[in-house]
Amino acid sequence: MANAWSWDFWLAREGDSYHLFFLQASRALRDPDRRHYRAGIGHAVSTDLRQWTQVDDALVHDDRPAFDDIATWTGSVVRGSDGLWRMFYTGVGSPDDGLVQRIGLATSADLTTWTRHDGPLLEADPRWYERLGEAPWPNEAWRDPWVFADPDGDGWHMLITARANQGPADDRGVIGHARSTDLIAWQVQPPLTSPGSGFGQLEVSQVEIVDGQPVLLFSCLQPELSAARRADGETGGIWAVTGDSLLGPFDTSKARLVTDESLYAGRLVKDPHGQWQLLAFHNRGGGGRFVGGLSDPMPVRLADGTLKADTTTAATC
Repeated sequence: MANAWSWDFWLAREGDSYHLFFLQASRALRDPDRRHYRAGIGHAVSTDLRQWTQVDDALVHDDRPAFDDIATWTGSVVRGSDGLWRMFYTGVGSPDDGLVQRIGLATSADLTTWTRHDGPLLEADPRWYERLGEAPWPNEAWRDPWVFADPDGDGWHMLITARANQGPADDRGVIGHARSTDLIAWQVQPPLTSPGSGFGQLEVSQVEIVDGQPVLLFSCLQPELSAARRADGETGGIWAVTGDSLLGPFDTSKARLVTDESLYAGRLVKDPHGQWQLLAFHNRGGGGRFVGGLSDPMPVRLADGTLKADTTTAATC
């Protein structure tokens, strides 16, 4: 990955192999802040979460005009009961000047060759969620779909980076929610968390059971914290909070940092021994410069209801 920046990622496991899907953009852009609107989805494979072999890219932007003809962003991969792999991802396109985020779908029989579903699956519902221009926020947030099976076998859930349509502009971040019975038709639901918890956005969310306790993981950097949190001197990074179930309720005002801003967009994954590990991308280095690139696995545990990670093991792969 030497010729490209890599950042947000998600994983799928098939047998003994882990498949890593990650955002990437060419370093020929020179300025890493330009990477977002040049992003495609790369693909690498590992058996130990440490040594990765890069293979053919999974997905790039579509032909114009399309909802994802500028860039393809963060998502997740699940396997349906029919054996087909489904990648849910974020798209931004030229019809909206890249300012409106929508969620798309691609399918694969082998995790290697992906075929787009026609058009976006879902977008922000104004009954509960902020739309472009309704607040002084630079875009319409509706991204980072994290899809998982209902714990009771009742279909599928999707967690989404979203913003509520009420409250102070810097404090509207929520975990959006949608449901499906077939992984194709989705119904947008009210958010799983409430605005006013101190976050302008809660990115790349995930829920898992760690040490018997449901945990919500998300990320937020210091500039996107509410003014009140910033005035208190808080900084950003990867955050976590426990709840009563995989669907909450989660009180994100009680979320605690798992890492500082040197690491971002964390994902929980079980290693080959069945132990939970945290992976993240290297975000900030010396002088605040963007780094990019995947961390090594960091063991995690719950201590007094708080997720802890051993960040001393996070050397760049």
